Amino acid sequence: MRKTLLAAALALPILGSAAAAEDTIKIGYIDPLSGGGASVGEVGLKTFQFLAEELNTKGGVLGKKVEIVPLDNKTNPQESLIQAQKAIDAGVRFITQGNGSSVAGALSDFVTKYNERNPGKEVLYFNYAAVDPVLTNEKCSFWHFRWDANSDIKMEALTNYMKSTPSIKKVYLINQDYSFGQSVRSQAKAMLAAKRPDIQIVGDELHPLLKISDFAPYVAKIKASGADTVVTGNWGQDIALLLKAAADAGLKVNWYTYYAGGTGGPTAIKQAGLNHQVFQVSEGLANLEHQSSRDFEKAFRAKYDFGLFYPRAVNQMRMFAAAADKAKSTDPVKVAQALEGMTFEVFDGGEGVMRKDDHQFFQPIYISSLGERSEKEPFDEEKTGWGWRLVAKIDTPQTMLPTTCKMERP
Repeated sequence: MRKTLLAAALALPILGSAAAAEDTIKIGYIDPLSGGGASVGEVGLKTFQFLAEELNTKGGVLGKKVEIVPLDNKTNPQESLIQAQKAIDAGVRFITQGNGSSVAGALSDFVTKYNERNPGKEVLYFNYAAVDPVLTNEKCSFWHFRWDANSDIKMEALTNYMKSTPSIKKVYLINQDYSFGQSVRSQAKAMLAAKRPDIQIVGDELHPLLKISDFAPYVAKIKASGADTVVTGNWGQDIALLLKAAADAGLKVNWYTYYAGGTGGPTAIKQAGLNHQVFQVSEGLANLEHQSSRDFEKAFRAKYDFGLFYPRAVNQMRMFAAAADKAKSTDPVKVAQALEGMTFEVFDGGEGVMRKDDHQFFQPIYISSLGERSEKEPFDEEKTGWGWRLVAKIDTPQTMLPTTCKMERP
């Protein structure tokens, strides 16, 4: 009898944890939590944890609690695959990642091959920030969905704005030396040549990803080139340290960026005195006159000491819940089928659509500049007193570029 009771007592925690697991949807967050990308990885983790809490407060997803499982990939593709397998072994069937398109490519291939080998145990990959166009073109996968605009869409928006700025005469390109940075440089050159052939490219620099601690030599080259404008896709410490070096050198040019709003960027911009001279292309900004997103921003900043970097993450998590509700299931295959072609009211207002052809999400795109605020702009960045101001908006239909994806569906 004692042995029977002891066995039953030992079994209870196991049964309890299994029951708890069935009532929990785990999302594996695979991004850098150490190394050069940690500053953005930590921000992303806290953002997803906040969004999970938002869903759980409303009853979760189909009554199930959402849990974010942090997995440090050190911005390394091979380490990311180890972490993905670790997540799957722990019962995770949804993973999300955003920092590094080389990582994204590896994860997309891994998930696609895993699902082919493991029918009935499929995994979905939600991409919130890796923007190499190949991920929704020649390397597209049914198991990959992207909520950020790809780099071609962003460059199309930036160059359309730049072409109507006659003061731009000499442009310097500086980018990270991997697939995304190479895409930014090639598209910047091609699109500027087509839209403003009078603009001279006076520098075209590639540097190692998240390895440079001092950008002073690079800034010296920019100054020597006579450039009046810099175009960069740099992110993480590579944009913050680049802007810091520009501030230290007194470099006074206009900047057209993808990620100047990342950790340390606004502080460096203020130190450089670049009042509304640094532009960023994004899917949203804090100071838009849109009440529900401002309410979210206020609550988010009350909890954390930074603003919302990733409106696209909000769209991703809310659309995941909507897809599960539509499918009446959290099975990854059914969720994927529900996401295909889904239209959705996006975080900052307006309609977005997840294109079925390639699983690229399209949404309004904004160009903003950082500087002194008006009374209608309540949010500053990094306690600088400066905030983002809207300078241009591109509606969803105008962001849609064609795809070469040939989707293979299960």
